[in-house]
Amino acid sequence: MKVLHTSDWHIGRALYGRKRYEEFEAFLNWLTSLIESENIDVLLVAGDVFDNSMPSNHAQELYYRFLCHVAASSDRHVVVTAGNHDSPSFLNAPRELLKFFNVHVVGCASILPADELIVLFGTDHEPRLIVCAIPYLRDRDIRTAEAGESIEDKERKIAEGIRTHYRLVCEAAEQKRALLEKSVPIVAMGHLFAAGGQTVDGDGVRNLYIGSLAQVRTDVFPECIDYLALGHLHVPQVVGGSDYIRYSGSPLPIGFGEAQQQKSVVLLEFSGNIPNITNVTVPRFQELKTLRGDWHTIAGGIEELKAWESNAWLEIVYEGDEIAGSLSDRLYEAVSGTGLVILLVKNNRVLERTMSGMDTEEMLDDLDVSDVFQRCLQSHDVPEDQQRALLSAYQEIIVSLNEADPMAEQEMT
Repeated sequence: MKVLHTSDWHIGRALYGRKRYEEFEAFLNWLTSLIESENIDVLLVAGDVFDNSMPSNHAQELYYRFLCHVAASSDRHVVVTAGNHDSPSFLNAPRELLKFFNVHVVGCASILPADELIVLFGTDHEPRLIVCAIPYLRDRDIRTAEAGESIEDKERKIAEGIRTHYRLVCEAAEQKRALLEKSVPIVAMGHLFAAGGQTVDGDGVRNLYIGSLAQVRTDVFPECIDYLALGHLHVPQVVGGSDYIRYSGSPLPIGFGEAQQQKSVVLLEFSGNIPNITNVTVPRFQELKTLRGDWHTIAGGIEELKAWESNAWLEIVYEGDEIAGSLSDRLYEAVSGTGLVILLVKNNRVLERTMSGMDTEEMLDDLDVSDVFQRCLQSHDVPEDQQRALLSAYQEIIVSLNEADPMAEQEMT
């Protein structure tokens, strides 16, 4: 059985206001071709299908059109789990209909572990794979908050909550395998931050907690798992030195920080319960390029790109000593008549003069909400020993806001 592991599509994400639907469509068309050419039996999508909980009509169209194309083969399966960017109720809404097309969706954690189990059958109607389709585990799914908790208490509760959830679902998987009377592989899915995982500046991964909160060690995952398909981190990587615990990474560079990163999806071919694993390179559908330095360096970089007839999207970071007040005009004149598109210009020399006391390379777009709050604490001279507790409380509020599901109906009390 051939299984393809991918995650973090983030359909609908824009880059400095620039829509990227053509990129998403090109990727999904490429993925459809790969699935057909490699005769893939199962596609796993480990969270963050969309970039936000209320995706646009265009984003939804791309998603459902892809599922329609993939489901054209009656003996192929798709398993989709929700990530922290997804609305669980939105993903779940059509799941009963999608089941008829062998598309299995798990948008939120269930009280019953068996609800997150999916047994997949081959063309001979024999069981071939058991999937523990575990979605992003929200704070309320795994932890009961108590007044006066320390950060250490929260760390312990989150880790234990994740451990318990995986244990219960995997125990149900082992029981199911025993009933099948056949030793089929168990593949688990997850959308979380594994301790030691590699990230990239500007990759869009929300750091939901400070310190080591919500970062789990590999020992929380039961040994019965033959392969663990993870999402959330955008860098393709193995976890804890194990070939069988992997992030597929995002298929498209989410920001300029990922522009030079080689994107891939993971292909598994099971022989018995042991998968043969290879990474399949994802093409670059839109070039992203950062040009950094003084005017001479940046202008030279633009000329080089023009010589290659590049259609790159550009991030310009001016670091020259000269105060280039007309920098934007000069840049747009330099790219006029070409396929080059300038998305962002950072003039650090001007910032140095106008933003006294601030880091000259720092702009609001570079900061997340926790960074801004920390700057606020510092500007009000809050003592260091109080900052950690205040920042923890603030981030717990942010977690609650991020995990709210605006698409879900509120129960009347």
